[in-house]
Amino acid sequence: MGRQDDPAAFAATRGRDEDSVSLAILGSGGAGALTTGGLLLEAAARRGLYGMMTRSVGPQIRGGEAAAFLRLATRPVECMADRFDAVVAIDWRRADRFADEIALDAGSLLIGDPGKPGEGTRAGTEAPPPPALTRSGAAVVNVALSDLAATVPGGRENMVALGLAAGLIGLTAEELDGLIERRIGPKGADAVAASRAACALGLDEAGKLPRRFPLPLPADPRGQRWRITGNEATGLGAVEGGVRFAAAYPITPATEVLEWLAPALRKVGGVLVQAEDELASINMIIGASFGGVPAITATSGPGLALMIESLGLAVASEVPIVVVDVMRGGPSTGIPTKSEQSDLNIATLGCHGDAPHLVLAPLSVGDCRFTAGWAVHLAETLQCPAVLLSDQFLGQSSAVIAPPDPAVFATQRKTLPRTIEGYRRYELTQDCISPMALPGTAGGQYTADGLTHAESGLPSSKAGDHRNQLDKRQRKLLEAEYGSLWAEVEGEGDTVLLCWGSLTGAAREAAARLAAAGRPVRLVALRLIAPLKAEALAEVIGDRRVLVVEQTHSGQFLNYLRSAGLLAGAPRSLRRPGPLPIRPGEIEAAVMEWSQS
Repeated sequence: MGRQDDPAAFAATRGRDEDSVSLAILGSGGAGALTTGGLLLEAAARRGLYGMMTRSVGPQIRGGEAAAFLRLATRPVECMADRFDAVVAIDWRRADRFADEIALDAGSLLIGDPGKPGEGTRAGTEAPPPPALTRSGAAVVNVALSDLAATVPGGRENMVALGLAAGLIGLTAEELDGLIERRIGPKGADAVAASRAACALGLDEAGKLPRRFPLPLPADPRGQRWRITGNEATGLGAVEGGVRFAAAYPITPATEVLEWLAPALRKVGGVLVQAEDELASINMIIGASFGGVPAITATSGPGLALMIESLGLAVASEVPIVVVDVMRGGPSTGIPTKSEQSDLNIATLGCHGDAPHLVLAPLSVGDCRFTAGWAVHLAETLQCPAVLLSDQFLGQSSAVIAPPDPAVFATQRKTLPRTIEGYRRYELTQDCISPMALPGTAGGQYTADGLTHAESGLPSSKAGDHRNQLDKRQRKLLEAEYGSLWAEVEGEGDTVLLCWGSLTGAAREAAARLAAAGRPVRLVALRLIAPLKAEALAEVIGDRRVLVVEQTHSGQFLNYLRSAGLLAGAPRSLRRPGPLPIRPGEIEAAVMEWSQS
């Protein structure tokens, strides 16, 4: 139900969000669209606004297309809005490739260079902007960015676009000057002067637009703000949780986790190693953890697929590790630069044999910090691998937020004293967690491999040993105390919005709108995916109707819940694969439609 594959048509049914402004900055590869978006976000943050910027680029290594999608607001925001107020195109080349992602209506503006013959999709036959955007009814405003930039020695179109976009939301030249000095200063005084002059031209042009969208100051303009990405927050949470070793092979969109960790680990006495491939990276962190050092790797879906056998090794040998999977569109290479939630199946069910392990998912950019720290804590205390399912939307979004909460836990492995007699590494203890000897501990030698073993760690093919160790590994996860952290549960009503991961922001905003309209719902957003807290989830759902919201094609989350014996009634599904996000208004409309049926 409620599937919506025409964003422009859907946007036409939605009104403006009065306390936020949504802008898209477009350009061909190398035009500076992402730089412009980042500078605008930083300028808004300095004013005291909240906001977030997501990036959308083509899969090409060089060239291609790039877009920065921004939502700036007087209150915290965790998702994009239903529609865009304006598109500022540094150039219109390849802009049609973003048409599905840019929801516009008659109240929107399309601002950019009018173009010249030969610059169209088919040279000489079509002038920008592309019909895929203009059919929305948005007003087209021609601003000759390239001609304006050419009037300034060393001027660039993206700096004109920065001034234009800043003027749209009411920022001033004074607010931009200091930012330009700091960001462009290393290129020299001439570059700073050219950028300021080009920006001023854009600000002048903004004053001529048929409409603008100035934002007032928020209620707490002096409140502390962080500007951080989900990947950076994940690295921060991991280090705060005790990680001191990382090994990984770069992959989009997870590489920034590693880039953040490399210098951060050095500051706390840790180290990052770039492995030759994903198989080496997970085996390196298993080795480091076996030696007593909390360890992490970061990858995306194709890399996780390669790591699965070694993930099973960590389960069987009860070695704690954290594997961060920043999901992208699949299968295979898929859309490596855009978001999807379709690694859920492989993360929860991908190992061969019965291999219980932890699967967690952060619920926002800020929550990446908390959930990463919690993942380290759980992996270390339960002596098992944890998979952290972030995605491109969270990982590569840059957000201006209040300082996010850290995960403050007394993370500690159950280890051995210096000497021991009769040590059994995999002893069947009451809590199913056995003391883990560090290498070199007198009397603590044991075999740690993937073979079925007895309590001593020695390989065994006995049915009893196999069953006992399977029970042990399963029970320690099922009987662990997760408290209330397994999910965010908010609100009351006769309908449950059930989601996980990056869709929490859109679902939370939809729930707020529904409550304001007198149609309250209960939001349940899972942070702990596996082991599934089935009894607790059944309790918070009760006899309410359930709308399951997810960004997959086949309904992986819905099917996972059903496989656990949940949602036996007639739940409804709002799902769509990436890269199109599910918007708050779609969730709101789906609930309203259901309540009236």
